[in-house]
Amino acid sequence: QVQLVESGGGLVQPGGSLRLSCAASGFTFSTAVMSWYRQAPGKERELVASITSAGDMKNYADSVKGRFTISRDIAKKTVYLQMDSLKPEDTAVYYCNALWVRLDYWGQGTQVTVSS
Repeated sequence: QVQLVESGGGLVQPGGSLRLSCAASGFTFSTAVMSWYRQAPGKERELVASITSAGDMKNYADSVKGRFTISRDIAKKTVYLQMDSLKPEDTAVYYCNALWVRLDYWGQGTQVTVSS
């Protein structure tokens, strides 16, 4: 079955960096659009970044442009989110998403807390 397993979350100080990873299995990773979403307490889940199946197009939320970078490794079936210059408002649970054959699949989420 489809599995998405996130890792790399944690506590970081403002201005710091984290790299999230999402290991995929159970589907054809190379044909899926992959995305990262986040959900802060009391807020709706929002799209952070997405990358096409070929990796040639990337899309970012305005709030993270210039600070976050999404990438994918086809051989490792993994998608990454490099997060730099983190701010307290980036605190949220981050979810990996796969759009494959017109269906959405989700990981269990990983907590990112930005605080001094």
